[in-house]
Amino acid sequence: MPWSRISGSLSSPKVDVAIDLGNPFLNLTLDGFLKIGTVAATRAAAEDTYHILQKRNISSHEFEKMLKKMCKEGAYWGTIAGVYVGTEYGVERIRGTRDWKNAMIGGAITGALVSASSKNKKDKIALDAITGAAIATAAEFINYLT
Repeated sequence: MPWSRISGSLSSPKVDVAIDLGNPFLNLTLDGFLKIGTVAATRAAAEDTYHILQKRNISSHEFEKMLKKMCKEGAYWGTIAGVYVGTEYGVERIRGTRDWKNAMIGGAITGALVSASSKNKKDKIALDAITGAAIATAAEFINYLT
């Protein structure tokens, strides 16, 4: 029985912004902020566009509200990403090695900082630190597998 095979590869587009602040820590932190902030702003824009089209109400007020939400979401998630990337890099420099433990520690510190800045209580801060560590470690393992 004849058979055929398709050969090829899929790859995601790569976008790099070259802003040199003269320090690898600052460069990585800014890069994380810009990339994740852009993703969050795009998600907010897509979500609001969907809602505007559902209501069939396109007005300048709705558009202004969408822009404010895009900026807020982009800044919030960009800041979290910048803190995480900077923390992970700092842990890597302190430990002198590059492995999954840096992601775990960076995720835990970032989760705790974000939770503490939201004025949560100690138990919630600890749980958010554990969640941050788990998500960052899982992402690192998934990245390693691909």
